[in-house]
Amino acid sequence: MATTTDLKVTPASDALGAEISGIDLREDLPEAVIDEIRRLWQEHIVLVFRDQELSMEQQLAFAGRFGELGERKRAPDALRERTEGIYQTNENILLVTNIKVDGEPIGAFGDADMWFHIDSGYAEKPYKYTILYGLELPSKGGNTLFANTYKVYDALPDELKAKLAGRKALHIHEYLRTEKVDVTKDISNSPHYYHPVFITHPETGKKAVFVDRLMTRLIEGMDPDESERTLNQLFDLMESPEFVYEHVWRLKDLVMWDNRVAVHGRTWFPKEENRLLRRCTVEGEPLHE
Repeated sequence: MATTTDLKVTPASDALGAEISGIDLREDLPEAVIDEIRRLWQEHIVLVFRDQELSMEQQLAFAGRFGELGERKRAPDALRERTEGIYQTNENILLVTNIKVDGEPIGAFGDADMWFHIDSGYAEKPYKYTILYGLELPSKGGNTLFANTYKVYDALPDELKAKLAGRKALHIHEYLRTEKVDVTKDISNSPHYYHPVFITHPETGKKAVFVDRLMTRLIEGMDPDESERTLNQLFDLMESPEFVYEHVWRLKDLVMWDNRVAVHGRTWFPKEENRLLRRCTVEGEPLHE
């Protein structure tokens, strides 16, 4: 049985992330080990476990040690075909894949690149954690990019921090990968929510920026043009190389991140090659500045 002394930690980048070795996630890990993983999670934001042999049930059992498992969000009827897959039969599992069987997608969000985003950022209670497992991978590309939004907040000019303090921003999702939602139309049937632009992490007490290029569309109470300029300023800073870790997937990687303080995106990969990742999540709570 693994102990805390078995865990070996190797930083993945200067921005964020660490590779954790010396542990088999199939085991019924002692609470002390789970506590140490949680501590490392708070320190590094993204944790990578290589060479893990995990069934769906084992992945869910491990994720469940960190809180209530998140249910897969159901899209409104008009958008449902973009999200549903014929192999998605467990309410706690999303298959991130481009694979089709008899012309039907087995999962969702599978093709090409994807802009930086926050999982379920458009909901009142965004997921706390995301846990992703690599099952099939293309020969190149399909890497996951993570940005450290603590560091982004710290890098903001004091004038911009003061300007955005207390502001909220609209997060909206229509299940697209590289396209903004048109918010000049009726958005009542599209999942959306207003969150603080800056949040305080409930465990670390640190401030972070909570916006993303794909789903954050406007800052409440701000002129639309000024809102667009300000958001693009935040997005561009957030995607600067010094704040980003690029995870190059290997088969049987399990990658888990704090969804509140790590926005993530995906690089392009050949559409004719299969990519299949199995995602589960941990439920979150309302966010506060």
